[in-house]
Amino acid sequence: MTADAPTPLVGASDPPTAVPAPEVVVDLRGAGKVFEGQAKGGTRVEALAGIDLAVRRGEFISLIGPSGCGKSTLLRMVGDLTSVSSGTVTVNGKSARQARLDRDYGMVFQAPVLFDWRSVQRNVELPLEITGVPKPQREARARAMLDLVELGDFGGHHPWQLSGGMQQRAAIARALALDPAILLMDEPFGALDEMTRERMNLELLRIWDRTGTTVIFVTHSIPEAVFLSTRVLVISPRPGRITTIVPIDLPRRRDVETREMDRYFELVTEVREALRAGEAGGSSGSADPSRRVAVEGLGG
Repeated sequence: MTADAPTPLVGASDPPTAVPAPEVVVDLRGAGKVFEGQAKGGTRVEALAGIDLAVRRGEFISLIGPSGCGKSTLLRMVGDLTSVSSGTVTVNGKSARQARLDRDYGMVFQAPVLFDWRSVQRNVELPLEITGVPKPQREARARAMLDLVELGDFGGHHPWQLSGGMQQRAAIARALALDPAILLMDEPFGALDEMTRERMNLELLRIWDRTGTTVIFVTHSIPEAVFLSTRVLVISPRPGRITTIVPIDLPRRRDVETREMDRYFELVTEVREALRAGEAGGSSGSADPSRRVAVEGLGG
């Protein structure tokens, strides 16, 4: 974490010896997923095949591809919400299951999934409460996380009193409460209007910069993927395979002006063309600034 990052959660027993964290925090090798039909004669679906991926500490990785290509399934395999059918998934040098048991993950989904009968503060405290963190410490940690997402004045409110964007910020605060090494985000801004979504993109980048958390992010929006990421992974139609990895060489500190940079539009076009690769009639046009409106308007 950076020097101005919130103080990590304290109170849990420290390990007897400090073990250096591995540079690669998520490692998938030949990972695949097949969903077998549950009923007799049910359809067998191969969702993912041959996924090889190494995610380095502090990266922001976006997964993008057509609907049904297995983006969310890949994220769920990393988070041990579904098991692999083939290959391996290693997280922080251990199995995905052990990483989940060790609470190495924070997860944010499209719906905030906040409890209306609990205040925003108590929603953020919930994972700390479940793990037995003493009340004074969990209250202090929750306040720090709410300050991080700029909801410090709303801890006493209830979720139904907040806007959609504010609810998602509360969900991010809750996901960060246990100081996870990895933040898994499955289309967290998909239900928001465009202006709120852009503000949330900036908010997420600010949080990522302050915490240093590794982020794996699923989205259908090409501009969003390019704006947020250090790398964009393009996934093919089912069975999903990583067909292209696009490094995003924009400045680390990004703002509204980043979306006006020629390089930004070039990268949006590069990701779009990677998605279209192999399709009949796919074009390979340049990233001429005159095409900006067309590029930005096609969310993917």
